[in-house]
Amino acid sequence: MNFFVDSFFAAFRLIGTGDAELLKIVEVTLSVSSLATVFASAVGIPMGFLIAHSQVPGKRAVITVLNTLLALPTVVIGLFVYVFISRRGIFGPLDLLYSQEAMVIGQFILIVPLIAALTIAAVSRVDARYQKTARTLGANGWQTALVILREARFAISAAVISGFGRVISEIGISMMLGGNIKGFTRTMTTAMALEYDKGSFTLAVALGVVLMTLSLGINIIFNLIQGKSSR
Repeated sequence: MNFFVDSFFAAFRLIGTGDAELLKIVEVTLSVSSLATVFASAVGIPMGFLIAHSQVPGKRAVITVLNTLLALPTVVIGLFVYVFISRRGIFGPLDLLYSQEAMVIGQFILIVPLIAALTIAAVSRVDARYQKTARTLGANGWQTALVILREARFAISAAVISGFGRVISEIGISMMLGGNIKGFTRTMTTAMALEYDKGSFTLAVALGVVLMTLSLGINIIFNLIQGKSSR
């Protein structure tokens, strides 16, 4: 019990002093996760919108595939991307392996299905009368799409936040594609695993506190947005 309490207080002291290593790890984590979320949102939101409003055969199958990809383990994605960007892979000459760019690619693949699936759900909940009214008032296809997206904006924002929360806490992709290089590709989750293996718990606990605080903040924002979308 004393060991736990000592580690906990030491972790808070580390956070309070603004430890350079801790701040760098948090910076890398936020940078990689934010970029992955931005790119995934740029692809996932339009994809989800198009799928929700398409009337083509196979729509159900596409949605089923997206829902299946939600359960895809991060290590599988890490292995898949590794095959392509390793030295013997198709994109080997780009020298992407063990870089932040590789981590962004992996995390992008991880959350595109999530954001797309949640966007489909958000857009599908919009009352069909909004679309009919927009058409009646002379809106073209693009203007009608903007009306629908505006009505679903809170739920779509929640989808983006959910995606960010997913990637900031993952470890498989970051470890396999980033290599856990100190000061360059080491994230909060990979650093926690490393420090645990070394038997050094102070930094691991400090990172855990930061990660839990961020996760709490993300969930609070998520719940606030969901509350607005349900009104």
